Amino acid sequence: MNTNIIILASFVAVATTLPTAASAQDKVTVNGNVDVVNNYVWRGLDQNSGVSVQPTLGLSYKDLSLSAWGSQSLTNNADRDVQELDLNLSYSLGALTATITDYWWGGLHNPYDYYKQGPADNPIDGGHHFEATVGYNFGNKLPLTLAWSTWFAGADVRTDSQKRCYSTYISAAYNIACPADVNLTPSVGFTPWKGYYHDKAAFTDFSLKASKSIAISDKFSMPVFVQAIASPINDHVYLVAAVGFGF
Repeated sequence: MNTNIIILASFVAVATTLPTAASAQDKVTVNGNVDVVNNYVWRGLDQNSGVSVQPTLGLSYKDLSLSAWGSQSLTNNADRDVQELDLNLSYSLGALTATITDYWWGGLHNPYDYYKQGPADNPIDGGHHFEATVGYNFGNKLPLTLAWSTWFAGADVRTDSQKRCYSTYISAAYNIACPADVNLTPSVGFTPWKGYYHDKAAFTDFSLKASKSIAISDKFSMPVFVQAIASPINDHVYLVAAVGFGF
């Protein structure tokens, strides 16, 4: 069976068994969120999606969490077929969090098991990219989060040598609590070597994000954020805004 189908089947299996544990131990939490963004910019790279809907479904049990995140363009160009589905499995040990992610942005016209290198002019594009991330949060006294993410499997290879790129993204974000329950988060991203993000070591993005969760009831909230992003790797700036509905 295809590896990607196994991963998806495992996700479904866990999703269907965790509620049973919840009834016995009442420890499982389920959360969902739907955001609408004016543009989708990821790690300093414009995903050419325009206005997009981005839903999230998450399950967590003690220190283990499983989530599915998607993005679907509402103003999609016919030649781009902008669609993404990412699966995330995370485990937290105190301030340290380890995550395995399966990124898939094969597009509307490609099957989910699309698992190939891209064309010669874009050799590290493709269907699935598997990433390992380690992040550390220093806590309330120093609300700094550092993370290291590396693609270790999937379509992240070069057509000229068939060697894996191990494309890597290093980030730092600092959370500042402001009046009216607004969070202000400056962050920076860096890639240490040639890969998906850039053809050499470079800063990929600098950003400043203002976010707030507006409580609608005891069970529902409306997350809102505005984020200014500067991307040195493509000499561009973005202003991204989102409004959502979550539980």
